[in-house]
Amino acid sequence: MEQLAQGPLPEWKTFEGAANRRGLRAGEALFQAGEVLPRVFVVTQGLIKMVYETPAGDAWVKGFVPAGMCFASLTALEPGGVTSYAAVAEGGPCSVDQIDHSVLEALAGRHIEWQRALSNAYRLYGQRKEQREMELLTLSPQERYRRFLLTQGPVAAQLRQRDIASYVRVTPVALSRIKARMQRG
Repeated sequence: MEQLAQGPLPEWKTFEGAANRRGLRAGEALFQAGEVLPRVFVVTQGLIKMVYETPAGDAWVKGFVPAGMCFASLTALEPGGVTSYAAVAEGGPCSVDQIDHSVLEALAGRHIEWQRALSNAYRLYGQRKEQREMELLTLSPQERYRRFLLTQGPVAAQLRQRDIASYVRVTPVALSRIKARMQRG
């Protein structure tokens, strides 16, 4: 959070006191779509996979959150809002701090430093969303896979091929073909 604020944050003890740590086993859900959960999550260990499910039961990977990053379902932060996707521990044990969004809003209401932290968090979220949208709409599957390796290479080793394929928006067979073409040069 201090990185987002670009400096020290006042009332840090208030923030720490509001954080509730939860440990997860690999494959365990942090939350499912449709839950009332106005919280911000900070991954302190492991990796979280975010997944959208279609009415037909298909699952599409929205993204991955490694240790040191935070995330939230923005729809769940609105009054009466619910989560729009599921979040699941991926690849091994995971630890996540959960902070009630109202605590962050109260801190931002009292301190410009907290306002800056939240503003920068929302800005970074918007930039990531725009980048992802551009990739899905303008890049070929092979280009999306290359971009994934460039931007999330260290995470790739922790993931199953079907999850990478889902993120890139191809079938696992198509991803195997893409990888083979890339190895041939």
